[in-house]
Amino acid sequence: MSTVLSTRTAGPVRVGDRTPEGRAARRRALYHLAAPVAVLTVSHEGRVHGTTVSSVPFLSREPLLLGACLRADSEFADLAARAGRYTVNVLTAEQGDTARHFADSGRPPGLEQFADLAWTPDPYAHAPLLDDALAQYTCRFSGTSRIGDRSLLIGHVTHAAVGQGDPLISYAGGLFAGSLDPARDPGPVHRTRKETAA
Repeated sequence: MSTVLSTRTAGPVRVGDRTPEGRAARRRALYHLAAPVAVLTVSHEGRVHGTTVSSVPFLSREPLLLGACLRADSEFADLAARAGRYTVNVLTAEQGDTARHFADSGRPPGLEQFADLAWTPDPYAHAPLLDDALAQYTCRFSGTSRIGDRSLLIGHVTHAAVGQGDPLISYAGGLFAGSLDPARDPGPVHRTRKETAA
């Protein structure tokens, strides 16, 4: 029996389907991986830059590592490698315009792209920490790895701060306000170890 990915719009798609339609369906299925949206910022020799990422995976506890997938020719990854440090600003549900701004390739270069935003320079990375972010992480550049058509940026977290609000979520190609309503409690037998510890 074939494994299938079910989609709400096109019906089931066979995982092994090598036709152009099958490949397109698999790409569409990836949009259904919900993830918090963040803006990465960097400062190097007076050059300041920011970019939106739709996922910041937690890679390791010891050491504490975060990842971010960027285009293989990413200006940000190049600057972060040269600066040796950068920041991650996880956005709240109220910061959708900020996410769109830093995803727009037509935005002004350098400091001008931060002109209408409230921010402070990070003491270690010297890059902008955006006001009212849900969380802020200062990262020491730990490396990049080319994976397919993307570059995985890896940062070692040196400082972290937590704000308040609901997260901005990337899902199905759009931005959504993530309301943190708890999932139905399955009872003690079915709780995960994290839920039990909490």
